[in-house]
Amino acid sequence: MNVTSTEHEETCARILQGLWEYVKAGQEEILLSPYLPACCAFLTHVLLCAPFLALDALGSVCQRVRSWRIAAGSGPPPSLRRWSDCFLRVLYKYLTIVLPVTALFQTLRSPMLPVLAPSCWQLFVEICACFLLFDTLFFIWHFSMHRVPWLYRNIHQLHHQHHTPFALAAQDASSAELLSLLLLALSSAWVVGCHPLSEVLFHLFNSWMAVEDHCGYNLPWALHRLLPCLGGAPFHQAHHSLHSWNYAPYFTHWDHLFGTYQA
Repeated sequence: MNVTSTEHEETCARILQGLWEYVKAGQEEILLSPYLPACCAFLTHVLLCAPFLALDALGSVCQRVRSWRIAAGSGPPPSLRRWSDCFLRVLYKYLTIVLPVTALFQTLRSPMLPVLAPSCWQLFVEICACFLLFDTLFFIWHFSMHRVPWLYRNIHQLHHQHHTPFALAAQDASSAELLSLLLLALSSAWVVGCHPLSEVLFHLFNSWMAVEDHCGYNLPWALHRLLPCLGGAPFHQAHHSLHSWNYAPYFTHWDHLFGTYQA
């Protein structure tokens, strides 16, 4: 049993090391670019939203897809015009605010690329630690934006224009809020001391979970159905409807502890 476990760890280590060397080979200048986080965040977000654009299109002709919509009785899925308007708003904010500020933040971090890839256990622990820390910081910030009227009016209210959110709307917020969330994610990885490979995977999973939370669908294969500790799209859509509940982005423990959980 121990031999098998050791073999699996060695195989995983070889795969990760090969992946890291492949990513790093001849790409150090790109990987160390201060513009990389904002560019990747935007492109990843758009690409991960694409399947939900297809679902919204299919919803007009497929009853099964319509049955997955959480707010099926509140009207049709968002139109292509609504998607395109949202895309242009998010793109403008990334180009004018998010990109220059996160580039400055990355310059101050001055990351180094290690020679070795992380072990499987290190990768797992670092990603989990990043999610738990980000979830905590987001809960505090989100709770504050709702409880302090000035913060809500000037920073968060724009995001709540979507009473029934859709995937792309996950980043349809004020420039200040959009920037703050990306900085929270970058800071979480910095505090944990992540290996660059762990940080990349954390940002990728973080983008996917944010999109899934706002997608408006309670899908049979959604992550919250596999992991009961996650709230998922129904949890976050309740927040957009009720405003005073479900402040955490992913996990539900902080809302349970502070009495702000609404099923």
